[in-house]
Amino acid sequence: MAETGSTLPKRQLGRHLRDWRQRNNMTIAQAAELMEWSESTLQRLETGNAEKIRWRDVKELCGLYNVPGELAQAFIGLAQQANVKSWWHEYGDLIPENFDVYVDLESSASQLTVYQPDLIPGLLQTADYARHLARDAYPEDTPSELAGRVQIKIHRQSLITRSRKPAKLNVVIHEAALRRVVGGPQVMAAQLRHLADLSTEANITIRLLPFTAGVPMGDPIGPFVILSFGLDPKGKPVAPTIVYLENYLGDLYLEKPVAVDRYHRAYEVLEDRALTEVESRDRFRQVAREYAP
Repeated sequence: MAETGSTLPKRQLGRHLRDWRQRNNMTIAQAAELMEWSESTLQRLETGNAEKIRWRDVKELCGLYNVPGELAQAFIGLAQQANVKSWWHEYGDLIPENFDVYVDLESSASQLTVYQPDLIPGLLQTADYARHLARDAYPEDTPSELAGRVQIKIHRQSLITRSRKPAKLNVVIHEAALRRVVGGPQVMAAQLRHLADLSTEANITIRLLPFTAGVPMGDPIGPFVILSFGLDPKGKPVAPTIVYLENYLGDLYLEKPVAVDRYHRAYEVLEDRALTEVESRDRFRQVAREYAP
């Protein structure tokens, strides 16, 4: 059901339109005059607070800012889905597949809380581990296309490895992810040692949920990411917290407080049943030795 107020698609659209206006060295006053709008109308659009967004207006702005065709189509797609707070983004539907909504959102997060029952999370993957996953997921890729996918994934990791204000990362990984072989024993050994090394960083917490923990929630729970965006100078959230759920056919973004709170509670339960940070680090190194002594 459509809802008024700020939503994820509105905020994403507004941020991109602001960036493209600034790329063209255009002030809000200049752009608003060319659109025959008031400055406040354009400002509400850029801050994600416009009550109603017409896709034709977004198309006109894209022309004004010289936004390339496929990217303009992505912005129009965001406009067409602007009023939903539980947002299902089906791949290739309205928004082109090569416009990665999640990566765009992830790049502005100040804290990520991740549960992954099957694989090593993308922000913690080695290049070799990522390459083998991409090769299986995109078997028709050329070597250069495959290399490009891996490069993008590794570049994303600067979010948590940069020296200036790295994002905080809290992760619970199920032991099954350690035992599911990707790329062979040597790749797995290097990946698990990489996990152990990263877990010593001050902004990164990685804990292992062992098989012996059973089913903490009583029912299986799939992978999820909770993204937070920090506080403004007045101590208010810069943007609402988002829960991201990945699916084979598309992605679901939740921002209703009741849904976000439920996933926060789920993470607390999983974390409570997980090994300590030190125990987890020791287990990563132990399993790495099993793969490659």
